[in-house]
This record gives sequence, structure tokens and C-alpha cells, in this order.
Amino acid sequence: VTLKTVMADENSALSWWISSWLPSWCPTSLSYLIKAENKILKPIKVKFTQGYVPISNGNYIWTLASGVQCRQVPLVLLHGFGGGVGLWVKNLPALALEGWPMFALDMLGFGRSSRPTFGRDAKDAEEQFVQALEDWRKAEGLEYMILLGHDLGGYVSTAYALKYPHRLKHLVLVEPWGFAARPNVQEHWVPIWIKVFGAAMNPFNHLGLLRLAGPLGPLLLQLLRSDFKQKYASVFADDTVADYIYHVNAQTASGETAFKNMTIPYAWPQHPMMNRVEMISPSLPMTFIYGSRSSIDGQSGKAIQEMRPNSHTEIIVIQGAGHYVFADQSEDFNQAVLKICNNVKHNGKDE
Repeated sequence: VTLKTVMADENSALSWWISSWLPSWCPTSLSYLIKAENKILKPIKVKFTQGYVPISNGNYIWTLASGVQCRQVPLVLLHGFGGGVGLWVKNLPALALEGWPMFALDMLGFGRSSRPTFGRDAKDAEEQFVQALEDWRKAEGLEYMILLGHDLGGYVSTAYALKYPHRLKHLVLVEPWGFAARPNVQEHWVPIWIKVFGAAMNPFNHLGLLRLAGPLGPLLLQLLRSDFKQKYASVFADDTVADYIYHVNAQTASGETAFKNMTIPYAWPQHPMMNRVEMISPSLPMTFIYGSRSSIDGQSGKAIQEMRPNSHTEIIVIQGAGHYVFADQSEDFNQAVLKICNNVKHNGKDE
């Protein structure tokens, strides 16, 4: 047994002890999360169903669905890190009004879905995300999907496309995380205090501070992410969104731990998608959607476009939007997604 393994075991034990102690300290519970989700979804006037979809190993995926009786290829939405189905509140109504069949999922380990123990190895954790999505597809009886993923959801969607390309009609990646590798340069730009703090926090999950704050957690989130109130100001005048995000992330860390296991310091991916994306079936159309004001580098999309000269690889930049494109400029985002869906419908008729 190496010293590295022993240290990893000790860090995991410490993280488990803290996570098992924190729920009694944090003002949250599953009932609070359900209440927060119901509140954030309340403005949606179109008819939708919601429920748990059983998958393997006794787990389940929390699912919202609309228009599922339609025979068109359904649109499946995967949220990003720390998110959940409620963050699509500005998109679900517009997409549903077009009559398009649509599903929004809480990914395994997030939201109201099961929060199992993920493998410590990055590839094992990635495979668990992918297998959960495939199990869900089988359980829903879907032959094909238009798969759209934001942030971490984009990474998982791409991993799924590598393994099950024949199940997808179009892959839509919205501000995807995990494509570029960590730059191989000296990090002179990183202040020493950040390096020290980062080293000290390395054994813990990315959102551990939120739980560590206990009763101050909701206020901390409102202060640190006050931008969410502005993003959803057209729908909510209060802190509904921040409240929802808090209860999504103050629960047992599961998907969050998986994400940590898949990263190296400063949240770079252990296994960047740029090293694998050429293996995606050339017949699978891909669309990248970026916000013009985002900190996410859109160069990955351009590089992939050059890698696939004979494949449909489109890049859409939505002006005035940041990383949360679908909330910042929801109308432009919705129109772009509907256009993709209609193209799938049109191409399907031509086959």
C-alpha cells in the first residue's frame, strides 16, 4: 500500500465524516428540496409529468417530461455541475409549446436523483454517469434522442456519444466543461495564497464550503451568486432560484464527489474530451452553443470543427450571454434549440 493510497483513504474518511455530520447542521432536507423545486417550477403553465425512473443497482433518475406522446425524436436536457431540472424553467415552456417531446433529468448524484457512491477512479465515475443515462433511456423506451448537455452535462453527453452514438440524432453541447486539457505552463498567474488555499481544500468537495457554513449557507449562496437573481428576474422577484440551488447542493455530496474524482487542481479534467472526440461517429451531427460573454473558451468547438471536416459540426454564439446561456438569453437559446430539433425532424423525413 503506497503512502498516496493511505492519504487518499484518510481524506475520504474525513470527507465522509464531515458529510455525515453536516446534514444536521445545514438547514436542508429532501422535503425542503422538493418544496424549493415545486416553487421554481410553478411558473410553468404547460402540462408536464414528473417522477422517478428506476435504473440499475436500485438507483433512480428524477425526470420531468412533456409532450412524450409525440412521435418525434425527443429532446433530453442534462444540467451542469451543481444544477438540476429547475434551472430550465425559462426554457421548458417555450420548447414544450412547440409540441416537441422533451425530458429534463437530474443526473445521477444530483438533485432528486439517487446519490450513490461513485468510483474514485475518474474513468469509473464517468462510466457511472454514462451507464445511468443509458439505463434511463432503456427504462423510458426511447430509441433515439437529441441529447443536450450544459457544463458537466455536456461532458457526460459527449462520453455517452462515444459509447452509444447510434442512440443519438444530434449532440448539443452548451458551454461544455472538460474538453480542454490543463495548460502545460507554470502557473505564475496564480497568487500563492490561492495555491495554499487550494491545497488545503483539495481533500474536500468543491461545494463543501456551502455545507460547512451551516445555517449561513443560504445567505452565503445569495451573496456569492447574486447573479442568479438577475438571470431569472423576468420570472422571480425573490430568491427562489438561489434557494433551489442551495437545497440541491446542501444534500449529501455524490455527483459532486464524482466530479472531484474526475478533475485535477483548478477543476481541469483528468481525461479531456479533446483527446477522444475524434472517435465520435462522423455521422453524428454536433452543435456547440456558447455565450459571447462567457469565461469558457470556445476554441475547443472550433478545433473540433476542424477535426470533423466532413461532418456536421456547428458553432452558435449567443450574444449577451454568459456561461448560463439558457438563462441569460433564453429566447435566443430556445430558438436555436428549436431550430436544431426541426432540422432533425426534417432530416428524418428525408431518410
